[in-house]
Amino acid sequence: MSRHMRFHAVVLGLLVLLPLPAGAADAPYQQRLYRLSEVLGSLHYLRNLCGETGNLWREQMEALVAAEDPAPEQRTRLIAAFNRGYRSHSEIHMNCTKAVASAIERYMKEGETLTLETAATYGN
Repeated sequence: MSRHMRFHAVVLGLLVLLPLPAGAADAPYQQRLYRLSEVLGSLHYLRNLCGETGNLWREQMEALVAAEDPAPEQRTRLIAAFNRGYRSHSEIHMNCTKAVASAIERYMKEGETLTLETAATYGN
């Protein structure tokens, strides 16, 4: 299984394992979810820059938000983190380069690690 598909499967698994806080103020794993959101935004921009078509990473973000069912403030922060990840790269990278490909690999690894550790620590 490719790293891309493994990370996709792990994110989906996280959505199933995390308790649904129904808008809980500051769930203990919230900072990890903000970082994961930023990673997903980065991947959305960078992978499309390097030829991936579609909205897989945006859809993963939408699924994360739907599964979390966060309070409005947390929802805003999750979306802002995704957008920050996207914008931070769209302002710098205009072409797919070796550096971009390397960044994609790092983000894939970080996202997978965040997802696995969060599920292992806070999953049902």
